[in-house]
Amino acid sequence: MKRKYRFNLKQALFIGLVAAISFSGCKKYLAINENPNNPDNANPTLLLPTTEAAISQVIGNSFQVPGNMWAQYWTQSPLASQYKALDQYNPTTETFDNAWLNLYQVTLVNADLIIKSPGAQLENVKGIAYLMKAYAFQVATDAFGDVPLSQALQPSVYPNPKYDAQQVVYDSIFMYINKALPLLKASAVSPGSQDMIFNGDMTQWVAFANTLELRAYLRLSNIDPVTAKAGIAALYQTNPTFLTADASITYTPTGGNENPFYNEAASPQLGKVQNVVASSTIVNAFTANNDPRLSKFFTLFIDKVSPADSVESIPQGDYLAYVNKKVSPPSPLVGGKADDPASATAPVKLISAAESYFLQAEAVARGWATGDVTALYEAGITASFDATGAGDPTAYITTAPAGLQALATAVTVNDKVKAIITQKYFAMCGFQGFEAWTEWRRTGYPTFFVPSAASIIAAGQMPLRMRYPNSEATSNLHFPGTIPIYQPVWWGLSNP
Repeated sequence: MKRKYRFNLKQALFIGLVAAISFSGCKKYLAINENPNNPDNANPTLLLPTTEAAISQVIGNSFQVPGNMWAQYWTQSPLASQYKALDQYNPTTETFDNAWLNLYQVTLVNADLIIKSPGAQLENVKGIAYLMKAYAFQVATDAFGDVPLSQALQPSVYPNPKYDAQQVVYDSIFMYINKALPLLKASAVSPGSQDMIFNGDMTQWVAFANTLELRAYLRLSNIDPVTAKAGIAALYQTNPTFLTADASITYTPTGGNENPFYNEAASPQLGKVQNVVASSTIVNAFTANNDPRLSKFFTLFIDKVSPADSVESIPQGDYLAYVNKKVSPPSPLVGGKADDPASATAPVKLISAAESYFLQAEAVARGWATGDVTALYEAGITASFDATGAGDPTAYITTAPAGLQALATAVTVNDKVKAIITQKYFAMCGFQGFEAWTEWRRTGYPTFFVPSAASIIAAGQMPLRMRYPNSEATSNLHFPGTIPIYQPVWWGLSNP
């Protein structure tokens, strides 16, 4: 079970600072060549919570909403309008300014400062910083494609950093993980409560590093399977441990320490407007399997005559056709119910325990690792049921998934991967929207996505990347220009 940690005052201030600049409607803070969180002589342990909080802002808010919408968990509420452009597959050039800021000017800058800081006994903190760099660069390149790497984080030398190819970025991800591991295993001063993810537990951070490496190699399964297979084989030769608990930040209901999506949705400026609701894509899939997690991920309407309790949804992007319909919002469990303070404490999951098991299951299913694929597959489902409080998954594992490609009936490798990724998709609902959308772009699973009814791009096209932020277009002379949203990234399928 994931431990719950109490933030100290310094952590709360750091989170509050990052949260204050995360609201998608607030642009005044954008000063692309300045970083107020970049003191020249900061204590590395004090920079660590800033780094972790910033990446959680991206995963838990800036990428959480488009991820959950493009993974067809959520769709625009008929009673609001904030995210219509996302359902139309037409995000503006400013949509991802905040994400880029938090990735580059906060997460990566501060991680780099930690790594370059002098002083004895800082190995553990620097190891975590290397993992934050690996994680942030993977998130950035998975979202946008080519991104600044080799000339990034050096504004005095490279004020206009070039964009490096995704393959080069992935090489650096593996390099950062390899640099992190010996530092995590060193005898050093623990960051303790300044580490908001694992409270300074280096055993957990080693498992995080291995799980992140496995995720990164599997991302190459289509574009470079030879490298993926060899990399996973080498990883397994080290007898690695993998995450068995969520790598997440748990929030508090006060003091600016709320879940970042709730913090925005419940802000006074937005008036607690419920902007996202249940998409029929995921609701129909859960219903087909009589999946008890449906009522955990979405809010039930209990005032209906028939049925008495139900999750109400609308087809993806079809908000104009259902203006008078009550539609279920995401539940407080995932931080998605704007008018419920319980949403404030929803965690942001960087890597979930369920994801860890499904990653291992896929590696075994492909013949690239050793292990019991059935046991790992079932462990992933069980971890999801445990995380949502959905009860005993035995009956579900035995019978319910049969309608949506159960592992037990899979014959080919592709059939097995389809079963694993489909169940991973169910487990990530609400919590890991960006990762679910990313895995669909890589594998084409699940196979039941439908184009948004509000789409303005060509028939059959779907969003396969995010658009570079306006801040890059206006400040970086190496800006690569606008790339169509339906063009896949390096490792992605052209037509999932």
